[in-house]
Amino acid sequence: MRTTLAVILVVDDNTDLLGLNTFMLKNLDYDVITATNGEEAVAAYKTARPDIVIMDIKMPKMDGFDAFFKIKKMNQSAKIILISAYAIDEKKLLNAQSMGLLNVINKPYEFDDIEKLIKEHVGD
Repeated sequence: MRTTLAVILVVDDNTDLLGLNTFMLKNLDYDVITATNGEEAVAAYKTARPDIVIMDIKMPKMDGFDAFFKIKKMNQSAKIILISAYAIDEKKLLNAQSMGLLNVINKPYEFDDIEKLIKEHVGD
C-alpha cells in the first residue's frame, strides 16, 4: 500500500475520454493531472514530475511522440505509455522503444488495461 498518491499525467485531445480516464483514475485514489495536447503535456510534466504519463499519440499542436521525446530529454527515466487509434510510425515507435517507452495501447481499449499497466510500473 502506497503512502502517497501516485501522480498520473493523462493527455488526450478527446476531452470526453480525458474526463472519463481522469474520473476512473481518481476513483482508484490516484492524483491526476491532465493536458489536451503535447505542448501542455511537456509543460505539465516539467512542473508536476508525475510518476507516469498516459498519452494519446495523435493530437494538435504537438503529437504524443514529439512530447514523449521532449519529456525523455528532461528525464530519461520518465515512465510513459502511449495510446493510439491509428497506424503508428514504425521509425518513431522503434526510437521511442529504444528510449524506454513502456507500452502502446490501441484504441478502443478497456480501462482495466490502463489500470494494470499503472500498477505494473508505479505500484499500488
